[in-house]
Amino acid sequence: MGKKSRVKTQKSGSGANTVVSPKEMMNLISELLQKCSSAAPSAGKEWEEYIQIRGLVEKIRKKQKGLSMVFDGNREDYFPDLMCWAQENGASCDGFTVTNFGTEGYGLRATRDIKAEELFLWIPRKMLMTVESAQNSLLGPLYGQDRIMQAMGNVTLALHLLCERASPSSFWLPYIRSLPQEYDTPLYYQQDDVQLLLGTQAVQDVLSQYKNTARQYAYFYKLVQTHPAASKLPLKDSFTFDDYRWAVSSVMTRQNQIPTEDGSRVTLALIPLWDMCNHTNGLITTGYNLEDDRCECVALQDYKENEQIYIFYGTRSNAEFVIHNGFFFQDNAHDRVKIKLGVSKSERLYAMKAEVLARAGIPASCVFALHCNEPPISAQLLAFLRVFCMTEEELRDYLLGDGAINKIFTLGNSEFPVSWENEIKLWTFLENRAALLLKTYKSTSEDDRSFLEKPDLSLHSCLAVQLRLAEKEILEKVSASGRDKRLHFQKKLEEGAPLPHFEESDIALLENSDTDAKLPIILRKLEEVEEGDGLQVEEPLLNGEKVSFGTEKIQQVSRDVASERMGQTQAPELSANRTEDIPKENSE
Repeated sequence: MGKKSRVKTQKSGSGANTVVSPKEMMNLISELLQKCSSAAPSAGKEWEEYIQIRGLVEKIRKKQKGLSMVFDGNREDYFPDLMCWAQENGASCDGFTVTNFGTEGYGLRATRDIKAEELFLWIPRKMLMTVESAQNSLLGPLYGQDRIMQAMGNVTLALHLLCERASPSSFWLPYIRSLPQEYDTPLYYQQDDVQLLLGTQAVQDVLSQYKNTARQYAYFYKLVQTHPAASKLPLKDSFTFDDYRWAVSSVMTRQNQIPTEDGSRVTLALIPLWDMCNHTNGLITTGYNLEDDRCECVALQDYKENEQIYIFYGTRSNAEFVIHNGFFFQDNAHDRVKIKLGVSKSERLYAMKAEVLARAGIPASCVFALHCNEPPISAQLLAFLRVFCMTEEELRDYLLGDGAINKIFTLGNSEFPVSWENEIKLWTFLENRAALLLKTYKSTSEDDRSFLEKPDLSLHSCLAVQLRLAEKEILEKVSASGRDKRLHFQKKLEEGAPLPHFEESDIALLENSDTDAKLPIILRKLEEVEEGDGLQVEEPLLNGEKVSFGTEKIQQVSRDVASERMGQTQAPELSANRTEDIPKENSE
């Protein structure tokens, strides 16, 4: 089942080993900011840039040794205070307790039987750390004058967390003390652990995450030291890279969107106690009750006394879990890898293919997903591949032929092939493309499985190789599926099987089916490539997409399980520990 990042409790620092002058530190910080703000490296130079940035960060960390603030004692020592604080402030505390579940980390254990869909956990707004509470704190003056904080709520939350941690009288101190002292996000990996991800899809996001965090730290260090509105902040006396890394990881693994008090928009928040729940497959069962102004969570399933209580974090890939939450979920039904495809602008039939795709709502260049289960491709990708493999005659038919408009609706429907030849082409392409992508890795799946059997393997090395192996296993399944489909349609062609014909009456089938492959083509969750980034599909691209600052939004769904069950005012559901990259930028 799901787990969160392990805790490695540090001893309190007693001060830096050597005295570093403010000028010397500021020079190092300026050098780091300049390096992280330079133009993106050319293809293949990302690792070299990472090494250079990491070298500067390690130099800064060495000079800041002993200056980071950590709490005495073990994390579990603070859980009783967390429960008392929650109860005193109106949260539900009956029915569960915080428990150590070994490899899964800390989580919630049922202290009585809990029925599926039973409301067992609620957290009032006043307990939440939000962008609004940051604005009303010591950070308010700086927030009012800094555009990055105003634009990036996750940055504001990270700084809010650090300021409150440094305040002995903070209202949120019982919550902050209960947070992990360290995380298992890639920000905490050793260089050798990161190197294990070279050649994977995930490595670009990992390198970007580190660069973004280093740039943010350098920017805010200078801001705190020089801006008049920051003169009263506790960070002015001590603000280390390790402090910021901790705050970023705390927010990255825990933040969620909730409605503002008037319900007019959403804001970011940290939700104490609820964020102790670990992940499993299922449905999102947490919502926000605007009437009672509180987060509410209903049970995902029946839980017996002493069983662990899980929630569903959302349909995330293992790359998202590893990078943003610090764990790998072995039974992830939603795991996937990205595939970047585009129709070459130099192709003779480009204009016709682009027009058919546009009518289907699909850009001529997109980032799609290859899934771990069957079917391995979505309706959107099926439609794209069909158009990509069309002959000129087939394209004319979908542009000018009888019922051309209605035919567009069939492009993503597996029951209505364009032609047997078209199906053979697209599945041959997918089979070969997946096989080609597999060849870009420096190790085989068997190599990875053998590596994971090493008895002295560190957790971070294990996470990196598990992720690397998962990517390969998906590509292997896609290649095998492509082969099976190709052989199936070759047989249809050889047998002279009649091609299913679309009738207008079939529109109902397309619109009302629950099967993704039968849906009309509506663009969803496709990451459009910029106009200047058109590419040849023959090129194997695993690491072509970079993480943009603030582009990944916290998942919302349209149905509020908790409020619908209780007949309350509906609000966005919450997807536990959803993440955004902190600016230009789960979880024990």
